Amino acid sequence: MAFRIFIVVCFVSFTSAFSQTNGVEVEEKTDVSQNNVVLKDSLVDGKKPKVTQVLFQNDSLLIQKFEDNFLAAGVDEKWLEELYSNSLYDTVYNSVAQMNFEEVEYPELPTDTLKSRLALLNARTPFNVEYNPSLESVIKGYLKNRRELLQRLINLSAFYFPMFERELDNYNLPLEIKYLAVVESALKPRAKSRVGATGLWQFMFSTGKMYGLDVSSYVDERSDPIKSTEAAAKYLSKLYEIFGDWDLALAAYNSGPGNVTKAIRRSGGYQNYWNIRHNLPRETAGYLPAFLANMYIFEYAEEHGFTRPRPEVAYFETDTIRVKQMITLDQVAEVTGVAIEELQFLNPSYKLDIIPFIKDENYTLRLPRTVIGDFVTNEEQIYAFAKAEFDKREKPLPQFFDADAKTIYRVRSGDFLGKIARKYGVRVSQIKQWNGLRSNDLRIGQRLTIYPRNPNMAVANNATTKVVAGNATTYVVKSGDTLWGISQKFPGVSVQNIKDWNGIRGNTLKPGMKLKISKG
Repeated sequence: MAFRIFIVVCFVSFTSAFSQTNGVEVEEKTDVSQNNVVLKDSLVDGKKPKVTQVLFQNDSLLIQKFEDNFLAAGVDEKWLEELYSNSLYDTVYNSVAQMNFEEVEYPELPTDTLKSRLALLNARTPFNVEYNPSLESVIKGYLKNRRELLQRLINLSAFYFPMFERELDNYNLPLEIKYLAVVESALKPRAKSRVGATGLWQFMFSTGKMYGLDVSSYVDERSDPIKSTEAAAKYLSKLYEIFGDWDLALAAYNSGPGNVTKAIRRSGGYQNYWNIRHNLPRETAGYLPAFLANMYIFEYAEEHGFTRPRPEVAYFETDTIRVKQMITLDQVAEVTGVAIEELQFLNPSYKLDIIPFIKDENYTLRLPRTVIGDFVTNEEQIYAFAKAEFDKREKPLPQFFDADAKTIYRVRSGDFLGKIARKYGVRVSQIKQWNGLRSNDLRIGQRLTIYPRNPNMAVANNATTKVVAGNATTYVVKSGDTLWGISQKFPGVSVQNIKDWNGIRGNTLKPGMKLKISKG
């Protein structure tokens, strides 16, 4: 399988927007001598249950880190909204299904300039990127009416395209096929069509199974970027063997080989896509023009004023660990300090945010490389912590709550589960369990039942308020401290609490820094 497992510890980590510090040093064991128990907000039962503290050892190979490893900090809220919004996928899908080829007035791109650029593009790709008026109308229509959409797609491509290119190269396929995922899913790994096609490459259930993609209650590998790309490469290779033409192979990928052969027959035997297009299903008729238009725009992005920003997290700055025990992304977020939204983005194939452990199955956790060493060094403690939490979750959570304590939250534009969870001091997995959610998708106006950790809390208007209520205390950061380690010293305080109270956007701490901690 092309989904290879690496357990890599780096001496110098890549700069990342989600850079992490090391775990708690051994000298911090003083709290443990008192029964080795602290209070922790692992379950929202109104009683603040006790769990055994997870003590982190420093990974010996990660002790030396350079200052500039931590320069990039913070998660842009608009970026998170982009990751968990389906609006981008819906917009792209509609643009293909409802495509028309009417002439578009766009003087910024003269026809002669377009012809010369398409000729250059045609010379270096096996696809037929020859000029025709229909393709010109699509390109100009996109540039004129969809500039914001295109910039968002270019931003997302910075993360996905390197992994696409690697898998396509492994199967000796044209690297330009990476643009197919733009048309198929708008680069949304959890995108789901009206007929059930899922993932970056929009596999139907049966086709995904045929090409080795596991789909179960916990896992949907159609949403796994690497495994689904490998499956798409195998499928496209087979279609090219059948048709001997990449344009027809892409059309068959979208509508099925049968629809393409019927279109060939109905056209009188023509085998050029543009000659059989009028006999293809409506969506497929706009499919290849959309693919070629995106190829042109991405290849000539700078010439049309688009930027190629560095992604908040890059594919080559992440690595995978094969799990040895069932664990949730919530638990991983708590012990590593990595934001739950980042973990969901890096691990989109886990439908319930739970990574199962099944014999003979290689389920993996993808993490930023800056925390891989710490996770491996402390695996035993982390899995013990996860098991203790699972043991406490045997009973249905809602029974622990007084009906008067629940809140009904109405989803607004820009909301995602992590944002709502932080607002009420609960976990994403709890919101999903309380409301029977099988995915992270939310719709505006949807009502969610929430059991706040403190029912009497005065909920702020946003999750990043810097106001610290009640009897706050000040903690002075010492050498070797991490947000996770500090949160363990204060009952009922989470990493996100400390961040919110002190306006911290990343995970960087400096010795001597003063942190406000609210105990109430």
